[in-house]
Amino acid sequence: MEHRNSTVVAGRGNVRTGLSTASHEFFHCWNVERIRPQGLEPFNFEEANLTDSLWVAEGFTQYYGTLIMGRAGLADVRNTVRGLTFAANAVVNGSGRQFRSAVEMSHMAPFTDAARAVDPTNFETTFISYYTYGAAVALGLDLSLRDKTDGKVTLDDFMRAMWTMHGKPGGPQPGLVAKPYSLTDVRDRLAEVSGDRQFADDFFTRYMVGREVVDYPRLLQRAGIQFRKRNAGKAWMGEIRWGQEALRIGNQQAPGTPAYEAGLEQNDTITELDGKAVSNAQQIADILTAHKPGDAISVGFKHRNGALATSKIVLKEDPSLEGVLTEDAGGAPTAEQKAFRDRWLGSQLAR
Repeated sequence: MEHRNSTVVAGRGNVRTGLSTASHEFFHCWNVERIRPQGLEPFNFEEANLTDSLWVAEGFTQYYGTLIMGRAGLADVRNTVRGLTFAANAVVNGSGRQFRSAVEMSHMAPFTDAARAVDPTNFETTFISYYTYGAAVALGLDLSLRDKTDGKVTLDDFMRAMWTMHGKPGGPQPGLVAKPYSLTDVRDRLAEVSGDRQFADDFFTRYMVGREVVDYPRLLQRAGIQFRKRNAGKAWMGEIRWGQEALRIGNQQAPGTPAYEAGLEQNDTITELDGKAVSNAQQIADILTAHKPGDAISVGFKHRNGALATSKIVLKEDPSLEGVLTEDAGGAPTAEQKAFRDRWLGSQLAR
């Protein structure tokens, strides 16, 4: 639990998990505990506190939590890249981005952050955590600033500008900050540090209040990192989690996935695929392995209302993305790419 002047971290698990949590909470000493968004300052302990900016408050902190582990020499570059690009993949491929931007995800906090809905919701397919969404925006902004200025301006400069203008004490009461920030302030600080109002307005409009995503593959390539398909060429029917019963679908199916388009949904039970009776997940995996994207196969299932049904699934390629070092993908990064990567992700222990 974080407080204005201290943080208590308790839990079970390995040391690295604890260090990762501590890294995130450590950055909160500045971001959130001092650099406060409007809507959280002053905090109302009796009402819901609605703010536009949890994607900055929690999401940028999530990004720095991963980055700090690398800078402190507690995580190697591969683990750092894996953690940062996990967020990018979740937002690029997350169906929730069809419905809400980073700002709009922040508005969902009263309904999703430790809240319990009495009735079933579709949040599983319409919501992306503002921690994850914000981390992906932070990654895109950091890389965009570094790309634009050849490394002279980074997200560190943006956070310092936020601290200078909005983080220092001096509020109306002890412990309160004087200038909690708004979305307009976020855009203005970005214009200041980048020296380019048009760039700031464009990034703000498209990626912060809008639902577009930056060109991660191009930006990551500058650091000698390939943002590529995790299972290129593999047939895929959707992200399915199996329930406690054999082949009962345990999660909502995202719009646009083959399973969704075939009419499958949570609590349906698959009984037959491609003309073969199936009773476990491995049998389904084996059938998919024998096919390629674009193939249409039959599916038989027990509908959630109890009726038996059949349909056709048109398989697609798995869209999941991952960040891989160029040298791990069989290539050779250039000296420029290595230098860019080291400035961004390298350990700063000896600096």
